[in-house]
Amino acid sequence: MPAYLIARITVTDPEAYVAYSSKTAALAARFGGRFLVKGGPMTRLEGDGPERHVVVEFPDRAAAEAWYASPEYQAILPIAQAASTRDLVIVDGA
Repeated sequence: MPAYLIARITVTDPEAYVAYSSKTAALAARFGGRFLVKGGPMTRLEGDGPERHVVVEFPDRAAAEAWYASPEYQAILPIAQAASTRDLVIVDGA
């Protein structure tokens, strides 16, 4: 069953954030992940959450968790944490 990493992000340092985000797609692909949403224009229907949203589809929860825990991702994670505020979840697909 596919699993989805969903991130809601407020970028606080756009220049630094690019150094992080430019590496994520290739790294996710190594774990079977593919970006379905990576920022982009949005229409807010309700609420007042962050302006950037990311959805990454993985083959299963184990692959998503392995990506997040991988040494390669952990090496770039501090860049994202310093350049944004965000929340991430992994959700099983239907």
